[in-house]
Amino acid sequence: MTEIRLYNTKTRQKERFQPIDPDNVRMYVCGPTVYDRAHLGNARPVIVFDVLYRLLRHVYGPDHVTYVRNFTDVDDKINATALARKEAGAKGTLEELIAERTEETIAWYHADMCELRTLRPDREPRATQWIGAMIAMIEDLIAKGHAYAAEGHVLFSVDSYRDYGKLSGRSVDDMIAGARVEVAPYKRNPMDFVLWKPSSDDLPGWDSPWGRGRPGWHIECSAMAYELLGETFDIHGGGIDLQFPHHENEIAQSCCAHPEGGFARFWLHNEMLQVEGKKMSKSLGNFFTVRDLLDQGVPGEVIRFVMLSTHYRKPMDWTEKKREEAERTLRKWYAQAATAIGNGAPYQGVVAALSDDLNTAQAIAELHQLSLADDATTLRHSLQFLGFMGGDVPDWASVPAADLAALAERLASARADAMATKDFGQVDAMKSALLAAGVEVRMSKDGVDLVPGPDFDPAKLEGLL
Repeated sequence: MTEIRLYNTKTRQKERFQPIDPDNVRMYVCGPTVYDRAHLGNARPVIVFDVLYRLLRHVYGPDHVTYVRNFTDVDDKINATALARKEAGAKGTLEELIAERTEETIAWYHADMCELRTLRPDREPRATQWIGAMIAMIEDLIAKGHAYAAEGHVLFSVDSYRDYGKLSGRSVDDMIAGARVEVAPYKRNPMDFVLWKPSSDDLPGWDSPWGRGRPGWHIECSAMAYELLGETFDIHGGGIDLQFPHHENEIAQSCCAHPEGGFARFWLHNEMLQVEGKKMSKSLGNFFTVRDLLDQGVPGEVIRFVMLSTHYRKPMDWTEKKREEAERTLRKWYAQAATAIGNGAPYQGVVAALSDDLNTAQAIAELHQLSLADDATTLRHSLQFLGFMGGDVPDWASVPAADLAALAERLASARADAMATKDFGQVDAMKSALLAAGVEVRMSKDGVDLVPGPDFDPAKLEGLL
């Protein structure tokens, strides 16, 4: 069996991955808070853990892997978005507008991630479906002395968990200095975090032993992971921005609620994304959503390719140059892979690269070698293994064969005329334009063949048609 090695944030080293149960490999990844479109940075963990999911399914079998990614559908940002709609004149109660916004955003998310050719997780729990489990976990934490109720809130007592801070490698003093700690008179320790908070009558809320309220963000993932994957599971993933405080708090809650378990054995974190060397932000004018790029005509597979060109533990820089190069490369590979005959399997070099801590950059280097070797069948199956080229060549990557055939006929006719008149001006001009568009021109006594090359750009043919 293929050996997988993954960098475990928890131990700060690369380790051999051995699942708790090879027949039931379990992975939890923190999903989105559904109040708006997913931006490009949100897409990176989705793609990273999609690749890991595909690798696990390849090694252990599709029926032996469970991938859970949640939707946070109760949150102050969702409430604020719905309230803004109501103030703008939208009909319905605030609760109805919140539900409407949630459904709308989840549909957007699914559509956008599908364009990036990511697989749906096996389970996609919504936080609002597991409130009872959250309340039960909070009650248990209070009973065990790890949480306390105060002024309608319930807070986790950080002092009660001696390993707090081990995942991020920070001391409590460092965390207080570097974090935005909410100051509240009812807190015993400034680092204590909310498990439950009160809700006003106009906001979503549920009855609980501490009054009507709603859960804190961190308890949601702990409760859903426990209910769907058990007290100990194999992998927990997410962006590096979630390492502290979200993942740190998840560990504290879960290990205190279920001390006989270990919560997640492996922790994987992807690094952040930049745009043209700068942090993505609205103030810099370089902030955009996945849908923005798709609407601009950037294919989802091209976005995926650019993301996978950088190792997930390194910062990724989205640039226009990378986008152009990715599109040219995929056009070339898709044209080659379209000629594949018969069944096949992904190239072992690609599988080995992914098995080495998801080295997608090396996997793409292996694809380049397959392309040079002109092994169409292995190239096609390797592309599909990485989440590209699900079926036929997509329209954006298709070579306009009819247009090239018509141009070949025109060039052949012009060449025949030139042979008689000895004036090759038109032939040379057409040939130069075709070469500029990335088309290889092959002329012989049998006729003219036009073959799109790796830099083929159909847009540059418009002046010839």
